[in-house]
This record gives sequence, C-alpha cells and structure tokens, in this order.
Amino acid sequence: MTSAESGTTVVVVTWRGADHVAACLDALAAQDRPHRTLVVDNASTDGTATILAAHPSRPEVLRLRRNTGYAGAMAHALDRIDTARVAWLNDDAVPEPDWLANLEDTLDSQPLAAAVTSRLELPDGTTQSTGVRLTGDGHGADLTEPSDEVFGFCGGAVLLRTDAVRAVGGVPASFFCYYEDTDTAWRLRLAGWHVVAAPKARVQHLHGASTNPGSPLFHRWNERNRLLMLLRCAPAKVALRELARFAAITALLPLRRHRPDAANFDPALRARVLAEIILRLPRTLRERGRVSRISALGRGAIWDAWAGL
Repeated sequence: MTSAESGTTVVVVTWRGADHVAACLDALAAQDRPHRTLVVDNASTDGTATILAAHPSRPEVLRLRRNTGYAGAMAHALDRIDTARVAWLNDDAVPEPDWLANLEDTLDSQPLAAAVTSRLELPDGTTQSTGVRLTGDGHGADLTEPSDEVFGFCGGAVLLRTDAVRAVGGVPASFFCYYEDTDTAWRLRLAGWHVVAAPKARVQHLHGASTNPGSPLFHRWNERNRLLMLLRCAPAKVALRELARFAAITALLPLRRHRPDAANFDPALRARVLAEIILRLPRTLRERGRVSRISALGRGAIWDAWAGL
C-alpha cells in the first residue's frame, strides 16, 4: 500500500464560507499528522474561491457548478479519495493541532470500527457533540457526555474508513443537507461495523455558519431526511409508524387553536415534506433493498440495541 493509499484525506465542504473557511484551513495546516486536504466548493459566489486559491496551504479544490449541499459534495469527494481514511470537516470548524492524530490512532486501535467521531465544542466552550444517539422516534440527537461507543457520528468532524463507506453505498447525495451522517452510521452498523468516539479529538465549531438552524428550510430537510433515513434503514414497523405519526400530526395541526411557533409545526411545510417523500418512495424502497443486501445484522437488532438510549 502506498503512502497516499494508507493516509487520510480531509474533506472540507464549503458554501459561501468566505468569513470562516480560512480559519479552518489554518487549523488543518497546523495538524501534527500529514494528510491530504480536499475542499469542495459548492458554487460559492462570495469570494470563497479567491480565498481558497490564495491560502498558503494550497489545498486541492473541487469547485462544483451548483450547490449540491453537504451530502452531495461529500458524495462527489468520495469519488476522488485514494486514501484508506477520509475525514469530514465542516468549513466553520477549527480542529486542535492533534485532532487528526487522535482520530487516526483511535481508528487504528479499533479494527471493528468504521468511524470515529470528534468532540465538537461551541465558541463559548460548551460541548455540542461527542457523538450521536438514536432516539425512540428515530431522530439522531447529539450526545454531550463522553462515551467510548456511540450509535452514530456528527458529520461536522469525523474520520471514516473509506472502503467501509463505499461498501455500504457511500453518502446519500439526494439528502442535500442533514441526516447524511446518521443514515451512513445506520448502514455501517447494519454491515457489522462499530462507531466509536475520540473525546481528545477536539474541534471548535461555529455551528450553523452556512445554514440557519430553525429556519423553514432547515426543518424541511431535517424532517424529510429523518423519515427517508428510517424508510431506508430502520425496521419497517418503525419507519411506517413514524411516517404515519408525522402525517397524522400534519393533518391535525390546522384544527389546533394554538400550535407551537416553530417552522416544523407549519402544516404547509409538513405537507411539502410528505409530498417529497411520496415522490421519492419508489426510489427509497429500491435503496432499502440495497441496504438489506449489504446488511450482516438485522434492522431490529440495531434498533433494539440503540434506540432510546
């Protein structure tokens, strides 16, 4: 195996990241472990391309013709990876100098693990994520306490085995943004892989610098992709239960005199989510079949082991 094949490619996806991507690249240049840096620019129009071209670390840049979202950009990047490991890193994340070394050492010491998640901290020092848990209704939710093994990883800063990700179908590009990480974790676990945490691999994360958590668009992607993930990966009874629950709540919301003032309780937004799921259903069921073919463990076994913990 060549040095390129045995190393790590760090993929940074950026979209209108002119205000923060340089800090991310500075931190990567300061890593104490050699690596390849690949920046995927989602057709930014704010001067990001100029900043990338001028950065002293001279990162490799893949500029896309249109914004394909985080998931789409990662899927494009996967086609260009020739290293044994691939790291995902948000463009508004600033890793500590030993971040990559901690991730690599943890992964190398855990032969059954396909992914190692980082400790993401907000600028005020509070912990955003030490991994992802699976809730009883199928959401992926951030953990904030240290744990050796976790259900899934936060896609903002994670190291993965490249071949394992490819073997389970890669990154779900059609998700555009959100839940591509939890969906990938689901498929890795179904294939028999573990997901572990490296609490010493610390990253400061602005969180939401490129998107607007809480916005209608955020909730549209979030609600849609959670349900698509469950239809692809979860036990059928769980996926159908959560889809039926979402539809029932949507139907009843117009009858409520008072409803929460949040975009995910907007009946029109929820109706759009349902329409998108219906349109994607034939494709999603085909994808579910492909997930079944790569699975070494049962969906129910994974659900019973991790949901609600």
